[in-house]
Amino acid sequence: MNWGQLAQDRLSEISKCSLESSGVSRFPFTPEHSKALAIIQDWMAKAGLGASIDDAGTLIGHKKGGDGTKTLFVGSHQDSVRDGGKYDGIMGIVLACLAVEKLHTEGFETPFNIEVLAFADEEGVRFPTALLGPRTLAGTYDPAVLSMKDNDGISLEDALRDFGCGPDNLSNLARNPDEIIGYLEVHIEQGPVLEIENLALGVVTGICGIERNTVNFCGETGHAGTVPMGNRRDALLAASEFIHLINHRATKSNEVLATVGSISVYPNVVNAIPSKASLTLEIRSINDQARENFAADALNIAHEVAQKYSADFSFLQTYNQAAVLCDPALMSRLKKSTNNTAGKSITLPSGATHDASAMADLCPISMLFVRCKKGISHAPEEFASSADMHVAVETIAEFLRSLTT
Repeated sequence: MNWGQLAQDRLSEISKCSLESSGVSRFPFTPEHSKALAIIQDWMAKAGLGASIDDAGTLIGHKKGGDGTKTLFVGSHQDSVRDGGKYDGIMGIVLACLAVEKLHTEGFETPFNIEVLAFADEEGVRFPTALLGPRTLAGTYDPAVLSMKDNDGISLEDALRDFGCGPDNLSNLARNPDEIIGYLEVHIEQGPVLEIENLALGVVTGICGIERNTVNFCGETGHAGTVPMGNRRDALLAASEFIHLINHRATKSNEVLATVGSISVYPNVVNAIPSKASLTLEIRSINDQARENFAADALNIAHEVAQKYSADFSFLQTYNQAAVLCDPALMSRLKKSTNNTAGKSITLPSGATHDASAMADLCPISMLFVRCKKGISHAPEEFASSADMHVAVETIAEFLRSLTT
């Protein structure tokens, strides 16, 4: 069986469950989501899985094995960003179903239960929150998110009810960690490392911690034609030097990724010296201490630059998410399975957040990356080859087998 081509066909089919767009636009608790779930249920049936939807909108394919006392989760998310690709998230569900189907057709029964999870909302595009499904399973769900609204003024609570879910029951979805073996998530890499290394698969070491900071430089405006260069308090010059120094520092580091992704300038006119420059500094690292150290260095850099340009500054952290490490035992089995099926693999961190980051509060986690063309993701050009997905299906099946020994 060419599992990779079957995966490609299924991804093409479900990509049609989308709003009209240049790519795939499928948001949680919508008619497109409902159509996608009907297709996924069919995949689950072919794999010998029974299917049910919980009150967070997670479609769960379940298969009892052996004594039925322990459960292994495999899954990912069905939703997409706006104008996204047809692999991000949903590929992990496709490949999980196919791996279980492969074992099912071979007559192989695991001594543990398997649950394939198709989470509703990982991207956080429709509502200003995400990861509701894994957080309810982990018991970390915050009821306050139910009042959050989308751009049409529909609350998450109402969207769940309209979708046939019971938001009043979300606190009862938490699972017992003593009954869970772990969680495996398969995802496109969303980066170029595997393509650079000419490898189909990579075993993930963990999910990077993320912090975001707002940095403001305040100087003094004045007429662009009358204030001498040496007498200026140019906030944009201060911000520019800060950005340059941050990039230089991060480039020298092997542990940190730093990005200034947004900047605004006031008064932002052609003939006035900028009196204020406000920017965002995002820092990511698999090592939280390295990330915190870099943030401290960035604060010192901002102070030095502000002094140089006679500007005031502020540095405020607005978001902080700790790194999540993959379980060493599961990583070891996954790496062995990958080497057996693909011949070779590497380990690498995930710079992006995944459902696994929330599942880590419930159980040990593991992740497998599949090579994606040019590292492109969140775009219609996103692509994973049939050959690579075929190897991924074989690897997942091998990993499931390995857990029986």
